[in-house]
Amino acid sequence: MSSPASVLPALSALGVRPAGLELPVRDALPALLAALDGPGTAVLCAPPGTGKTTLVPLALAARGLRVVVAEPRRIAARAAARRMAWLLGEPVGGRVGFTVRGERVVSRETVVEVVTTGVLLQRLQRDQELSGVDAVILDECHERHLDADTVAAFLLDVRETLRPGLRLVAASATTDAAGWAGLLGGAPVVEATGTAHPVEVVWAPPARPVRPPDGMRVDPALLGHVAAVVRRALAERPGDVLCFLPGVGEIARVAGLLSGVKGVDGVDAELLQVHGRAPASAQDAVLAGPAAGRRRVVLATAVAESSLTVPGVRVVVDAGLAREPRTDHARGLGALTTVRASRAAARQRAGRAGREAPGAVYRCWAEAEHARLPGFPAPEIRVADLTGFALQAAVWGDPAAAGLALLDPPPAGALAAARSVLAAIGAVDAAGRVTGRGTRMARLGLHPRLARALLDGAPLVGARRAAEVVALLSEEPPREYGDDLTAAWRTARRGGDGYPARWRREARRLAGQLREEGDGRERGPRDQRGQRGQRDQRDQRDQRDQRDQRDQRDQRDQRDQRDDSAGDPGAYDDVVAGTVVSLAFPERVARARGGGAFLMASGTGAEPAAGSRLGAAPWLAVAVADRPARAASARVRLAAVTGEETARAAAAHLLVTAEEVRWQDGDVVARSVERLGAVELTVRPLTAPDPALLRAALLDGLGREGPGALLHWSRGALELRARLDFLHRTAGAPWPDVSDPALLAGAENWLEPELSRARRRADLARIDAGQALRRLLPWSTGEAARLDELAPERLELPGGTRVRVEYGGEQPVVAAKVQQLFGVTSTPRIAGVPVLVHLLSPAGRPAAVTADLASFWQDGYRAVRAELRGRYPKHAWPEVPPGLTRE
Repeated sequence: MSSPASVLPALSALGVRPAGLELPVRDALPALLAALDGPGTAVLCAPPGTGKTTLVPLALAARGLRVVVAEPRRIAARAAARRMAWLLGEPVGGRVGFTVRGERVVSRETVVEVVTTGVLLQRLQRDQELSGVDAVILDECHERHLDADTVAAFLLDVRETLRPGLRLVAASATTDAAGWAGLLGGAPVVEATGTAHPVEVVWAPPARPVRPPDGMRVDPALLGHVAAVVRRALAERPGDVLCFLPGVGEIARVAGLLSGVKGVDGVDAELLQVHGRAPASAQDAVLAGPAAGRRRVVLATAVAESSLTVPGVRVVVDAGLAREPRTDHARGLGALTTVRASRAAARQRAGRAGREAPGAVYRCWAEAEHARLPGFPAPEIRVADLTGFALQAAVWGDPAAAGLALLDPPPAGALAAARSVLAAIGAVDAAGRVTGRGTRMARLGLHPRLARALLDGAPLVGARRAAEVVALLSEEPPREYGDDLTAAWRTARRGGDGYPARWRREARRLAGQLREEGDGRERGPRDQRGQRGQRDQRDQRDQRDQRDQRDQRDQRDQRDQRDDSAGDPGAYDDVVAGTVVSLAFPERVARARGGGAFLMASGTGAEPAAGSRLGAAPWLAVAVADRPARAASARVRLAAVTGEETARAAAAHLLVTAEEVRWQDGDVVARSVERLGAVELTVRPLTAPDPALLRAALLDGLGREGPGALLHWSRGALELRARLDFLHRTAGAPWPDVSDPALLAGAENWLEPELSRARRRADLARIDAGQALRRLLPWSTGEAARLDELAPERLELPGGTRVRVEYGGEQPVVAAKVQQLFGVTSTPRIAGVPVLVHLLSPAGRPAAVTADLASFWQDGYRAVRAELRGRYPKHAWPEVPPGLTRE
């Protein structure tokens, strides 16, 4: 095996500065190069700050290879390219370039290109052989983004079927090395030992317990504690501070606490913010380094977690939280949720403090909690919306994703839901195979829903307007723009912050792609590959002309905006925005139901923020909503005002007209309903409902309320039911089970023909339940004739009195006056069961209860006689009852 000394000359010949040659990863380069010369795959585990992102690609380029480095985020792609270009002493766009969505800085001399995984995914779909590329490095693969997992699977497929010589490296500081090595076919694991500089861990938990995160909500007490830890770090340590927070809202709150606007003195440091929505200029300012004599506090989301060196940072403050996607497939809602950061993420974040010098990380949780954190972030493929993944797999030729090499298989339910969406928008056929329309959607580099909105919306509202609204949906505007998409659109048009420039760039990209598809021909993958050379030339021409055309485009945008202002621009903007959002999310068109509440076609309630213009609209097209745990309705985050006509057109596949006959509010409701999903559009009563539906509704009512509540039960009917129940319990078959479940199960038998004639509750109330029950008697066996013998209604006593038998309990019960029972020396039995006898006074009041009359006459009667003969002296109270003798 070659030594580091044999690798460094090639890097020096490439022009790498001495600072790059000293990076710790250099010691692992010989083993890595040997692995790529052998099996062609490798897993590189290198701690943060060792140079895996910057020196390794240059080492491969020094051997004459053209390298593509895939990064999970745009900011990381730009930063990695700039760092490598600096190591070569040249600007980006020379031998090192980058491509992210909407921005490409490369040239003919480029040998190392840094791209986002989304860009690489599109490139693979356009050119499966990845022509001209010798090696691909999947950086920060531990983050398990869905695009990254998909790219890895496609690259392995390419190696196996088309280009076995394509070299592939999975690189990270904290990845599951064994899992990736197995996925890459037993690839060697190469480890770079040591970090650039040591990082001290300082445990800084809150003094008092804080509430755990709930959805997007983070306890303000924790954010206050994080701000306090930042102040502490500034006081205790030199250098800049990089503070990790879960989202933009938390960054803004902590920034307020540190700047003094929250009632506390501001810190003596420059406050900077880094997140995915920040403009490139703000991100570049952070990466440019501190001004002389001025300390900085950089508040960042996870975008600064990997492949990023923030100059001047010596301290990291970690709030210990992260945001992960969650999808409610039943309601069609997706959202981010706040979770505890994994141990792998914590290691990555801590590594940012040791990139340039010894540093420290302040962790805002207790050391004892650290071991209980998850080892790695949840793979997106397990928790995210899989619609985009399903389309990519279908375009690749594997709709079920069964042949893709994935660390985690897609959940069957989530994949089925995704394929259902694709079928609804015409992206796949009934067998799941991609259609020409689906191929066009995949080429747009958008979520399939947004691709559908762009393709179908452009003919309705114009390509430029459709592209602008779709760009708003794909590059969600800042929260301060509000929840009204139309108002956010106008704000973006006016400019004023960093978002509009990025939005305009994306809108132009989408409009340009629509122009390319202007002939309307739906090309398949083969057509796509056949046009690869032309498209590469067009990309280079567009890059050369981009700067010259920018001013002209800005002028055209301003002119178009002035034109849109004629007449009633607000109303037309609503029409445009509502149309595009409805096409993207047809199951989220929502109709007002009073009080500022809406019902979406999916069946989920939705509520805009209090005071929002959206609350007064008759219809909304909801673009972004989330449903907090235990909440009855979803919260509308972004929506457009729309109308019923637009909703009907966009969600035509959800439009049904049906006869509905059901039991509701205690009676049968029969109506003809036109529905848009769960939203009722028109309702009219049915005069002649389908008999089968009517019968089902009546049976449902019987099941809900019970036959005892709906039918007419006379005393005789109740007694008959009790007698039959007694015989079923004591004798069994053929005597029927007359419990509620049994009666409901056989209702169509014993309630006919009355059930066929019934139409409403009142008709059921007229059915004589006793007459209907007699249909259940065992007439065919002849046993029905023995009903009065086996379970008589009355018992005849010695004096000729007939007393009623009650069958409601475990034993039959009779009640008679003591004198009426003279001569009954033992307990009567019915069907072999002793009768429970209630002995009454001459006035009919209870005197005794027994199931053993013989014992009563021997023992209990004396006490009863003594008590009652004084009260009722006119009645006979013999000392020895008739029929008995005293010993």
